[in-house]
Amino acid sequence: MMDELHYPIDSKLLLRKKAKIKKQLLEQEGLIEKRIAVLGGSTTNEVVDQLELFLLDYGIKPEFYQSEYAQYWQDAVFGTEELDAFKPDVIYIHTGWRNITAFPNTSDDKQTVDSLLDEQYNHFLTMWEKIAERYGCPVIQNNFDRPSYRLLGNSDVSDYRGRTNFISRLNQLFYQYAQTHSGFYINDIDYLAACYGLDAWSNPLFWNMYKYSLCLDAIPLLSKSVADIIKSIYGKNKKVLVLDLDNTLWGGVVGDSGVEGIQIGPEVPMGQVYSEFQEYVKALKSIGVLLAVNSKNDEENALAGLNHPNGALKPDDFVSIKANWDNKDRNMLQIAQELNLGVDSFVFADDNPAEREIIKHSGLGVSVPEMNRVENYIRVLDHGGYFEVTSLSSDDLARVKMYQANQQRTRLEQSVGNYEDFLKSLNMKAVIRPFEPIYMQRIAQLTNKSNQFNLTTLRCSEGDIQHMAESPDYLCLYGKLEDKFGDNGVVSVISGERKGNELHMRLWLMSCRVLKRGMEDAMLDSLVSDAAALGITDIIGYYYPTPKNNMVREFYSRMGFEKTEEDADGNTVWRLSTADYKPKNPAIEITR
Repeated sequence: MMDELHYPIDSKLLLRKKAKIKKQLLEQEGLIEKRIAVLGGSTTNEVVDQLELFLLDYGIKPEFYQSEYAQYWQDAVFGTEELDAFKPDVIYIHTGWRNITAFPNTSDDKQTVDSLLDEQYNHFLTMWEKIAERYGCPVIQNNFDRPSYRLLGNSDVSDYRGRTNFISRLNQLFYQYAQTHSGFYINDIDYLAACYGLDAWSNPLFWNMYKYSLCLDAIPLLSKSVADIIKSIYGKNKKVLVLDLDNTLWGGVVGDSGVEGIQIGPEVPMGQVYSEFQEYVKALKSIGVLLAVNSKNDEENALAGLNHPNGALKPDDFVSIKANWDNKDRNMLQIAQELNLGVDSFVFADDNPAEREIIKHSGLGVSVPEMNRVENYIRVLDHGGYFEVTSLSSDDLARVKMYQANQQRTRLEQSVGNYEDFLKSLNMKAVIRPFEPIYMQRIAQLTNKSNQFNLTTLRCSEGDIQHMAESPDYLCLYGKLEDKFGDNGVVSVISGERKGNELHMRLWLMSCRVLKRGMEDAMLDSLVSDAAALGITDIIGYYYPTPKNNMVREFYSRMGFEKTEEDADGNTVWRLSTADYKPKNPAIEITR
């Protein structure tokens, strides 16, 4: 990621140098292409320009459609030839409080105001339903910021006739819709405006002169917020927060001062600040963020510091602890190897600018926020948008336990000499079934998060997955794996499109945390069995190379497919006869 696009954001620099930054970002390899429709209730040109920079920085190359000024509702409800042909992957509705067409009058009674609220909500509800019907793609909708004035003073927030009260109630209706409709996301400009400063955010000069709904300098912040949602939808979130210890999780150096000398807890003001940071980090763990330690320290001292009675974080909160005197970039690679994750999915939090600089320029792709003052640590990580939540599945909530169970499996593997005996000792059980509603969200997540074991690299929304599941032209299977150490959740997804007596594989991916345990064999056994029962004679596999999926370049060959095509870019096509297939019967008890 480019430093210019990290929090804290220098808006003036981004506005001034956007062409140069865009040119640099376009030189990246492995960008995924997405079509973003921006439907604006105000001018959106600069919003789109800045959104493009942040998306490119997240590895997404966008193509944009923009509605004409203030034509957001008409385009969404009635469509246009251009928008229909564009076939958006995501629709972003950029509206603000000025797009509320009527507010209460001070003479209105409560029933009149309630009717007015229903009218304003239904204006947007109609649009959302038409978008779902016509385009079936994820929608990002701004909530409403507030005007910079309050006609009723402090009563504006509590009196039913107050604009602030009306906007707050309308926002709540938006939130209720988001809670009950998958693929619908709120971009919280009410929060952004409050952070920025409402007077500056809603400077009327920019509305009256240019029809921008916010001031020019705030547009990069808005665009980053939208980009954070989009990159989360398409699996570009970070997964691991790697933390230094001394002067990062506590004040002082535990090796010099001892456990009793470090600052943590309510006894001293700075200790309270470090306690709040630890509590924030522990809360990140609760949304599925993996925590690790990378500290220049003796392990004994590090563990003693983590066991401080006033600390919120304890050693078992971390999936890996590297407390030694090795270079931190080397430790980072070892943590990635242990977790079987790409090191570019890491965020590194360290108070030492020299250590941050080493990691930043190591070429590992680790995000390195500027952790300069402890009182700013939470703000820097939070506003950085590294772990943006667009969905929170049961697998997300259990992720830390899953990785800790994986470490137990690794220790067992090292203690058992024969690998086949190790696999048998796991007592593995798999559920392999057609896509089911309860797992649609997780399946869509996997298509966007799995990079290494991902043969076709197709990224899908929940709507895409639902379409495949409901279509008679698709054969879809998910795989769920558990063993004596715990439940790994849904770990594998395959989907093929039927064309005559052939099945063309559109999705084939698996979580790397279950590699080499036979789950890929179990999935293929089930796929061939189901395909043959449908009269399919041949399964056609596709491999599209990316910078991250080289590990599955020869997957089809290992599974018994025959290569039939290869082009200059390394894209390959493979064929497997269902009649000739011999089941692999892995050491897994399979429930269909």
